[in-house]
Amino acid sequence: MRILGIDPGLRVTGFGVIDVDGPHLGYVASGTISTMHIEKDLLPARLKVLFDGIREVVNRYEPDCTSVEIVFVNVNPQSTLLLGQARGAAVTALVSMDLPVAEYTALQMKQAVVGYGRADKTQIQEMVKRLLALPSLPGADAADALGLAITHAHAATSIARLAQAKGLGGVQIQTQKAAYKAGRSQKIIKTCTIDRSPALNAACKTAGACRRS
Repeated sequence: MRILGIDPGLRVTGFGVIDVDGPHLGYVASGTISTMHIEKDLLPARLKVLFDGIREVVNRYEPDCTSVEIVFVNVNPQSTLLLGQARGAAVTALVSMDLPVAEYTALQMKQAVVGYGRADKTQIQEMVKRLLALPSLPGADAADALGLAITHAHAATSIARLAQAKGLGGVQIQTQKAAYKAGRSQKIIKTCTIDRSPALNAACKTAGACRRS
């Protein structure tokens, strides 16, 4: 199973792709889609960059399912509204490609990856590096996206085992609540980072660079 994690943001949206084979996780690619080259007041244009960029990522890596962070209201209502629109563009891009979308809170992701719901960015980066055996720390946005993909992998594994134990067979993952286990060392497949959708092909220098393992 290949999972695409998305950490939505209007300025920078992170993405991370992993392969899941039972308890084993394999790093495929990660990076960001940036709208910082577009003027702040051109909101529709910025949303289009995110929409097109995510569709391009999906076309290149062909995930089986996706995992997106849930947005909550923060101190600044205007920032929350803008973030919500960015998240909407991301989710719309995913469902337009007929992909199932699982949703997790930042708290759930931190608990799944770090084991502590109030973990900071650096701790998430370090644990993602360890879990996927990366040679260096991923960027903060990419690390969050990879963390969301890892969270969904753990949730899917836990629910599948529960279903098997109960004799229910396969179960489609639709819940946002699950118990997670962390701490697995994994194999690197390929590092791939982009700044925005037009740069995707340049970042992945060869078509075979990010194939499935």
